Amino acid sequence: MTDTMSNISSEKSESRGPGPLALFFKGFLKHPVMVGSVIPSSKTLINKMLAPVDWENTKLFVEYGPGVGTFCRPILDRLAPDATLIAIDTNPDFVDYLTREIRDPRFHVVNGSAADVESIIAEKGFDKADYVVSGLPFSTLPDGVGDEIGAATGRVVRPGGAFLVYQFSPKCRDFIEPNFDRIDKDREWWNIPPAVLFWGWKNEA
Repeated sequence: MTDTMSNISSEKSESRGPGPLALFFKGFLKHPVMVGSVIPSSKTLINKMLAPVDWENTKLFVEYGPGVGTFCRPILDRLAPDATLIAIDTNPDFVDYLTREIRDPRFHVVNGSAADVESIIAEKGFDKADYVVSGLPFSTLPDGVGDEIGAATGRVVRPGGAFLVYQFSPKCRDFIEPNFDRIDKDREWWNIPPAVLFWGWKNEA
């Protein structure tokens, strides 16, 4: 009986796949230019990044590079019952994990590129996003991709909304600034590694 239960437990464990930390590290090793760190962001960074969001007036929140859902869950905790979170990731391992682990009707995960955000949200019935958050490492993305993502995000964020970016290099400001009216900046030292935070705001129409 003990051997049988052990086998069943092992099968369940294998079917679930690796845990979030192991999967995140695996994703970094496979795609280091697309994953900015070997470990997920800290709760302190998440809270500071999301603090300026006007949750009462948020209908669509978009995340680039959700990984194992470090930001997804806090965003869903804050979102209104009729709001939507769309997460976009190029790594199918992360997409499969999030599809399996986050069962929330407000949550949609898409295997695709952040540069295609306009067509992705249009497929879900949206014209604009209220906020977009990204931890993509802009400084290591292939040539031209950072510019494409910055421009597409500038077009997709509504007036009064913002592009929330956390990075480990201040260079990402070069991709944000041309597409937004105001840039706020901060740092979060209680993160490994310490991060630079940007909020790119679109002026009200």
